[in-house]
Parts: sequence; structure tokens; C-alpha cells
Amino acid sequence: MTIQADQDAVNAITVEALINGQNVTSVSQLAKENPANPTEIVGYFPVTTKEQAAQAIEAAAAAFQTWKKTDIQERVTSMRQAIDKIRAAENEIVHLLSREHGKPLYDAHGEIYVSLMWMEFVCNEAEAALQEQVQEHDHGKTILSYDPIGVVAAISPWNYPIALSTIKIAPALLAGNTIVLKPSPYAPLAAAKVADIIASEFPAGVINVVHGAADVGVELTTNPHVAKIAFTGGTETAKHIIKAASDTIKDMTLELGGNDAAIFLGSFDVEDERAMRRIVISNFLTTGQICMIAKRVYVHRSIYDQFVEKYIEAANRWIRIGDPFDPDTTVGPVNNLKQREYVLSLVEDAKQRGAKVIPLGRILDQKRFDEGYYLQPTLVLDCDVHDPIVVEEQFGPTVPILQFDDVEQVIRLHNESIYGLTSSVWGKEEDAISVARQLEAGTTMINTAAVQGLDVRFPFGGFKQSGIGREYGVEGIRTYTEQHVINVPKMLDLPYIPE
Repeated sequence: MTIQADQDAVNAITVEALINGQNVTSVSQLAKENPANPTEIVGYFPVTTKEQAAQAIEAAAAAFQTWKKTDIQERVTSMRQAIDKIRAAENEIVHLLSREHGKPLYDAHGEIYVSLMWMEFVCNEAEAALQEQVQEHDHGKTILSYDPIGVVAAISPWNYPIALSTIKIAPALLAGNTIVLKPSPYAPLAAAKVADIIASEFPAGVINVVHGAADVGVELTTNPHVAKIAFTGGTETAKHIIKAASDTIKDMTLELGGNDAAIFLGSFDVEDERAMRRIVISNFLTTGQICMIAKRVYVHRSIYDQFVEKYIEAANRWIRIGDPFDPDTTVGPVNNLKQREYVLSLVEDAKQRGAKVIPLGRILDQKRFDEGYYLQPTLVLDCDVHDPIVVEEQFGPTVPILQFDDVEQVIRLHNESIYGLTSSVWGKEEDAISVARQLEAGTTMINTAAVQGLDVRFPFGGFKQSGIGREYGVEGIRTYTEQHVINVPKMLDLPYIPE
């Protein structure tokens, strides 16, 4: 398949469910539109039935009996071959992702870059991470092994559909599990294509892909053959998943919402143009639709006026809203109409409460802007610390900037959130680290934020309602295993038991 990016109309593609190595058709399909041009259908994806989802789980359960016994080096070889195939098809995948999602081409390439970086890390580290440990000690010998769990139900979101699918697929498979993936209906096409590529290097049933509505999700979270759920998405959806899985007590890794704060101390240099560019990107990359984006900004009162002035200058330089295939575009449309309306409602609510809303950046093509799911990025000033636009996760191109007077105050404002995914502190390194140690967050970055501060070698996850468990790093591999302890004591009987 060749995708011509410079054409206004491109033939729509069709993806199918993948069950036990075979593409399975469904009675009905749904269309995925191009958010930059909603009249264009990018492709079609199936409405998988609950019964088909159960078949996929059964295929994964059967394949697990053999796959769990394969040598780790064989698993790694298969994954490396899949990586090579993804890299060879990168341009095709990037263009498909950009069309169905709305993210600019550079951003889509960035998603593939992060995905492959993680997959290669897992290939490099899996053997050592999963190596059983044998200890000889005074009481005898203990063996600790990392055993595969079984069938993994992986449910990925629409904002980074490939990266947040491969973050689950790679460690799950290399740990010896099998998997059933359900991509989001808001971005199902590129994720399904990548999953198909990976599946081509593994035995039938090891990777299965289903689509569909709530009944498919219920099957994935309640079926007794599913041993683990790996979910990235909203906190409210996660609550339903936890309840659904409670009857069978499944293992879970949940990476959920965030309302990540960026804290600018009085020692921050507002004349640092590169730093101002970093915070702007940290607010508006992927049109603000990233779980770990900086969604609220706190600035010390002593530098607030200068900061706002320099922020607007930096934003107006970097933000260019346009068609994702235009090389000048840095910010594309919002992914879907529902999300666009939600972000608009938050901005309108802030206006009604007396906040000042400042449009940012430059619209490259007004006609395209009016036709698509676009929103001009906005800066929101003079809002209250408890306004919805501050305490809720906007997940779109708007950000509030608020003042604070002292460190204790801003730490309290940060920590009173129900979320705790990532955060950032900006200023002199020593001061910033001191504040960072007091923040309730899974990751805190110093003088940068969001994807710019991500390192796949270290664990990623959240405090409180931002999730359970960790992905990335060695922990992101071992989370797909059960620790199995085998004890061989020297003294087989207890010394205090009478004959």
C-alpha cells in the first residue's frame, strides 16, 4: 500500500481483526475520518463481536501453552525482525497515522521513534531482566524466577496509538505471554497495521487484534482466561475496568489521566529563549493531547509579568496551526469532535468566570482550519486555582498560567490534585530538585517537561488516580511476569516440632 500525502483524496484502507493468525471479517464496519478534513474517510475498521473477542482470547490461551516454553533468544530474534519491518515501513505508517490522528508528520515520526526505541530497549534488556536468580545461603538455596503471567488484554488509547500499543506488546511477548490488543476506535488503523507487522514474525495466536464497542471491552476484562489487563486511558474508564475484573482478580497495569503541573521558581531565567520554547512545546505538542503534557503552569509572582510576555512571544514563534502534511505545521487538529467540544467548553467556562483568554500562534490556512476539528491554542490568565480549566485534565490546546507566592503554597496546590502522573520544576537545579522531592508524581522533570524529558530506560507511571504500576524501564518488562520463589532449605524440618 502506498499513501500519497500530497493528494486531497486518498483511497480508504480497511483493517480487520486478527485472530489466531488469520484476518477475520466482521458483519459491520466503522469509518475513521481525517480530523483535518472530516469529509475524507481514511479507512474502515471492524466492529468485532463479543464472540470473536472470546475466540481471540481462546487462541491466545492456546498459543500461550507453547509460547511460554520458547527460549528468550528466540523471542528476541522475532521481535528484532519485527522492528526491522516497522522501520522499513515507517513512512507508510507515519502518513497513515497522521491522516487518521491529525498529528503533524514530524510528530508522527516522533511516535515511531519512541516506539522503536522502547522495543529495542526491551530486546536488549529482556534476557538480563528475566534471568532467574539463584542464591546459596546459610539456610540452603533459593531460586527466584520471573514467569509469564498468561494472556494479556491490552487496551490502547487514541493519542499515541502506536507507542502505547508497543509499550505493552514488546515486554508482554518477550516475557513469554500472549496478547489480545484492542486499539481505540478514534485511532485504530495505524496501530492495527503495526500489530499486523509484529504478528507476522510470531506464531499464530501469540498476537491477536480486536476492535469494537463496550461489549468487546467487557469480554477482555471479564474473561477468566485473561490473566492481566494493560490499559492506558481515562481514569473513569479505568474504574469500570477494575470493577469488571474484580470477580477474577486480574493483574493490572493502568496508566491513566494526569493534570501535570509545571512550576517556575523565582530563580528561573525568563530570558532563556530555549527554555521558553521547551515549555510551549510541553503545552501544545500533539495539540495538547498527551497524558504527560504540562496542563497547568504556576509562576512565581516575582517573574510572572515577564514570564507571560516571553511565553506569548515564544508561543507565537513556534505555534503554526495547519494541515498535518504541511511541513510548516507544528500544531494540527484535535483528534475528534467530542474532544474538541470538551476543550471548547472548558475555555468558554473560564471566560464566563472572568479569565482572560489569549489566542496563540498563526493559522496557516483559514479554510482548512474552518473545515477540520481545529482549535487555536489559547493561554488562560487570571483564573482561580480551583476553576475547572485548572483542576480538570483539558487534553487539548489550552493552558492556564497562575501566580504563586511561596514554595509551600505551590507544593500544596500541586499535591491537592487527584492526579500525580508527571510534573516539572524550572529554575536553579538545586532549588528545583529540592521542590521536586516534595511533589506527588511518578516522574518530575527539571527544566523541561513532557516527552522532552521522557527516558524509556526508567519506570513511568503515576501516583493516586493517575494509575497503578509502572511501564518503561526494567520494571516495564517484569510487570508482565509473576515472581516465582523456589526454596530448597538445608533443614527440612522445623527445629521446635516434637517427634
